[in-house]
Amino acid sequence: MIIINTPNLMIKIGITGQSGFVGAHLFNTLALYGRLFKRVEFQDSFFDDNKKLKEFVTECDVVVHLAAMNRNNDPNVIYETNVKLVSQLIAACEEASSKPHILFSSSIQETNNSSYGISKKEGRKLFEQWALRNKSKFTGLIIPNVFGPFGSPYYNSVVATFCHQLTHGEEPIVERDGEVKLIYVGELIEIIIAHILEIYRIKDLRSVINQIEIPYTEAVKVSELLRKLRGFKEYYLGKGIIPSLIDSFDRNLFNTFLCYIDYRNFFPFPLKVNVDNRGSFVEVVKVNSGGQISFSTTAPGVTRGNHFHTRKVERFAVIKGKARIELRKIDTSEILTFDLDGQQPSFVDIPIWYTHNIRNMGDDILFTIFWISEEYNNDAPDTFPEVVSGVRPGLIKVE
Repeated sequence: MIIINTPNLMIKIGITGQSGFVGAHLFNTLALYGRLFKRVEFQDSFFDDNKKLKEFVTECDVVVHLAAMNRNNDPNVIYETNVKLVSQLIAACEEASSKPHILFSSSIQETNNSSYGISKKEGRKLFEQWALRNKSKFTGLIIPNVFGPFGSPYYNSVVATFCHQLTHGEEPIVERDGEVKLIYVGELIEIIIAHILEIYRIKDLRSVINQIEIPYTEAVKVSELLRKLRGFKEYYLGKGIIPSLIDSFDRNLFNTFLCYIDYRNFFPFPLKVNVDNRGSFVEVVKVNSGGQISFSTTAPGVTRGNHFHTRKVERFAVIKGKARIELRKIDTSEILTFDLDGQQPSFVDIPIWYTHNIRNMGDDILFTIFWISEEYNNDAPDTFPEVVSGVRPGLIKVE
């Protein structure tokens, strides 16, 4: 997370396409900054209700325009839809005499002749003209291919498609083994937030127009990408072995892969118990990277956890006693419940952006081994409180 030293700042931010892949990540990440940002709710239906759209832009200091169409059988529909969305947002701002700082998600596809690329380039030019006319602030973001957890397969990225196929018994095919330039969604969000803060501090009335080419963080051939993901399937899905997470790209790719697993049916993952006349021996965690291993004892009826992480991989392994582990993805209501018993040692791995807890359901002390992919750092704990069974409490204050 970005370190902020402006405690009294409150920026009201709205996101068109709030429910989409990048929009949802941005919306949820803004909540981690406590009272620094106020999130202005947006619904896709606002584009069909001019009054609602005008109310939305009036309330915002910043609008991040992510709403767009990038796939359709008719290229003209893609072009017309994207240009129309830009024109509607501009019209709402002018009719409401509102001058928010608008950030527009364009694409490296601006340079090709696709309907999507042309619509993005034209949309950026329309926003620049609006900013000049109204002495407002505008930022065009030229974004490479984005990947990360919860992307839609066959739509958002080849990473999402491959992850879905490998975890659902399908066979991925490399149709064209070109090099793909990627940025992890969390890295993109940090760049967007840092830029919002930088531009927000400019208080004069002149027009401020920026074009930022977001740098890709990894360039990889499609075949190499698929090779890495096949390795995750072979070792993790088949043997419960966690790959090396030292490299940030591999960690981000693995966290993405995990979110496509059918958790309800995959866990708890049983551990092999080796028994002889001395007692028993169980291998709990097999990893190709570092991290931290801990163990806990939990009294009957006590619950631990009720928090989530945004980058850490975590494993809960019950070795004695009876436990219930609960998971809930942020901003959803479905709770996944797993009952574990030390009579058959097993584990549940916790995906990022899932709040989780573990409760002792038995009459005796519960023994649990925890592995997490990073040593605890008090300056960057990546641990955010949220009750699994409760309603999201809104903005979370992070000290």
